[in-house]
Amino acid sequence: MTWARHASEQQPETGPIAEARARMAQDEAIANHRAARTVADHALDVHDCRELLAMLGLTTKSAASAL
Repeated sequence: MTWARHASEQQPETGPIAEARARMAQDEAIANHRAARTVADHALDVHDCRELLAMLGLTTKSAASAL
C-alpha cells in the first residue's frame, strides 16, 4: 500500500521559532563577516586571503565586504 502525499501550501513561518531562526541567520552572517575581516587583515595578499577563506568555508560575499 502506498500513501498519497498531498502537497500543501507552505505558509511563512511566524512566531518565536521563526524569530529565533531569523536571529540565528543574522548572528551567523555577522560572525562570518567578522571572520572574513580577520582573515583579510592577516592575509599576506589577495591570493592568500582567498585560499584561507576557502579553507574556512567562508563565502566570497563575506570576503568582498571584509576587504
